[in-house]
Amino acid sequence: MDTGAMAIIYRANLVPDKPTLLQTWLDRQSWVDDGPGQILGAYRFDDPDGKVGVEVFLIRCGRQLLHVPLTYRGEPLTGGEKHLVGTVEHSVLGTRWVYDGTEDEVAVACFRRALTGEQEQAELQIWNEDRLVEIEQQQVVISRHIDADDARNGADQNMEAKTVIPRVLGEEINGKAQLLARWGEEQAVVAALI
Repeated sequence: MDTGAMAIIYRANLVPDKPTLLQTWLDRQSWVDDGPGQILGAYRFDDPDGKVGVEVFLIRCGRQLLHVPLTYRGEPLTGGEKHLVGTVEHSVLGTRWVYDGTEDEVAVACFRRALTGEQEQAELQIWNEDRLVEIEQQQVVISRHIDADDARNGADQNMEAKTVIPRVLGEEINGKAQLLARWGEEQAVVAALI
């Protein structure tokens, strides 16, 4: 399993900020309860190519617990117009195009690698220009759980499995492997191979 994954986070100003960007997008989604969302925490995955930021938010909105993966790109995703969440101006990186991660192959591949034991969530490194200033504590901790039969049969079956990344959490998802998110006293399955 890759244990060296890290997400480089710059001390920077974002316009709009992430809560505003998320709320504006969620307000347009038919599957979201009306009302303001409260961000409970987030976790990240590292893109092996180092080009795409992958950040996943847990948001309480009304009675719903939402799971919102986002990808951050330095240029528009070809063919991704209908999955665009919005753009932000990043004071260090410039314009970033933000996409619904459930529809971005880079984020989906990160989830799949995490489910097959090939990738862990990223360590959060805070940088000020070109200097590492802090390792941030994880708000949300991700762990992998696998079906006992699948563990005995090896990874071959996982090649045929479908990666499921729910947007609304709470329903039980049974699968060959699951990712469990824990934050505070709460936990939920955030992805599965079925």
